[in-house]
Amino acid sequence: MTTVPQGRSERFPFELVRPQLEKVEASIRDQVRAFDPAVEPYVSYVCNTSGKRIRPALSVLTGGALGEVGENHLKIGVILELIHMATLVHDDIIDGAVTRRMIPTANAKWGAGLSVLLGDALFSHALHLATEFEDISICRKVGYASREVCQGEIVQTQRRWDLTLTKADYFRIIEMKTGALFAAATGIAAALSGADAETEARLFDYGMKLGTAYQIYDDCLDLVGSEADVGKTLRTDLEK
Repeated sequence: MTTVPQGRSERFPFELVRPQLEKVEASIRDQVRAFDPAVEPYVSYVCNTSGKRIRPALSVLTGGALGEVGENHLKIGVILELIHMATLVHDDIIDGAVTRRMIPTANAKWGAGLSVLLGDALFSHALHLATEFEDISICRKVGYASREVCQGEIVQTQRRWDLTLTKADYFRIIEMKTGALFAAATGIAAALSGADAETEARLFDYGMKLGTAYQIYDDCLDLVGSEADVGKTLRTDLEK
């Protein structure tokens, strides 16, 4: 058992950057205004369902670890979270999920057709924001991560019920579908901090490993978790 030295208390890492994450949260909600008034309510519904915000937290924590958290660390956190939210909208269509974070999914409320377009709109807006960085390599890295996520989802759907799937195949799928955005959060944040290539690569690898571990946990939760506790539809992969 790990003991905490007298006079110190354990703090969840996200609490170390709570003020910055509150700014990220406000910025995510502000993105609604970028859309047509007819589309705003749908975007608002998705953006106002508070998630764990792991990817923004990783970008902020990385910036802090390398010296200072700047506005660009917050911005990349917003971008990656928008991409993540877009993938969740699409995931819920594919899986036929009815609830997420204790409320109805976009698919359950408005159907697959509108939800597909809503996810596409979130993806497109995130990529538009990524073009605003002066360093065009940042946008390129965001695009790469987005492509990896989509490829991971395609391969997962393609290999569903494939009993020849190996452990290596499984790891490659979850590296793409989940690890890619975690790695982007830490790797891009390092680049924004002016880190050298080796440091950026190491932090990218750290994010990839963390994202992979998180997806393994999430997959286990899907098998043995309680929907009441987790707040989303479970066992959709098994049912399909």
